[in-house]
Amino acid sequence: MTTNSNNLDGKVAFITGGNRGIGLETARELGKLGAKVVIGARDLEKGEAAAATLRSEGIQAASLKFDINVAEDRQAAYDFFDQRHGKLDILINNAGVQKEIEHLSPMNESSTVSPAILRETFDANFFNLIELTQLLLPLIRKAPAGRIVNLSSSLGSLTLHANPASPIYGVKLLAYNSSKTALNSFTIHLAHELIDTPIKVNSAHPGWVKTEIGGKYADMDVKESSRTSVKLATLPADGPTGKFYHADDELPW
Repeated sequence: MTTNSNNLDGKVAFITGGNRGIGLETARELGKLGAKVVIGARDLEKGEAAAATLRSEGIQAASLKFDINVAEDRQAAYDFFDQRHGKLDILINNAGVQKEIEHLSPMNESSTVSPAILRETFDANFFNLIELTQLLLPLIRKAPAGRIVNLSSSLGSLTLHANPASPIYGVKLLAYNSSKTALNSFTIHLAHELIDTPIKVNSAHPGWVKTEIGGKYADMDVKESSRTSVKLATLPADGPTGKFYHADDELPW
């Protein structure tokens, strides 16, 4: 997988959950390439602090109060990009939750995970993410070459989960994993619908990253983890769509 060699001057990027971790590093790297980056954060003060840090590094950055689960925030995001920019070039669906375990490790509580955890996880990682993407899609269509990157996980791969030799075989978090499997399905379906447009839609596995979701046993830092999202956000016209990547490697569904 190759990235576009052109810079991102004049392009606008929205990174949900962008005030920390993978999202913030993705915003930083896109900003270094010239994009105007907008961070969506549930806590407005934290979002603005993150944007201020990026601005101090010479990056064009702004922040929005944004909770993926709040309909008014989704509409406010549309209004912001419509009124300020009239388009949206890059959407990084980075915000997500993992409610089943503090630190990722082998476990399986499929028979006891609560309906509340299942619904809360799917609301953030799937249902409301789709609502946001559908809402912003008219603005992405107005961009010369829109890019949508859905932050998934190798834990969403049914192929890997079914293989006893795979490294994730024992990590059976039903709510989180199945929400990412469903998200991967959305990637495939939306990419197919947009196949005759310049828009590309792909899923990204950032790696097992030292973040609040990844936990203390993770082996990758956030700077390295942002590489996949940045690559998929800067694909050339002949780049892939409807695929699942980690760095340069295509992953099995």
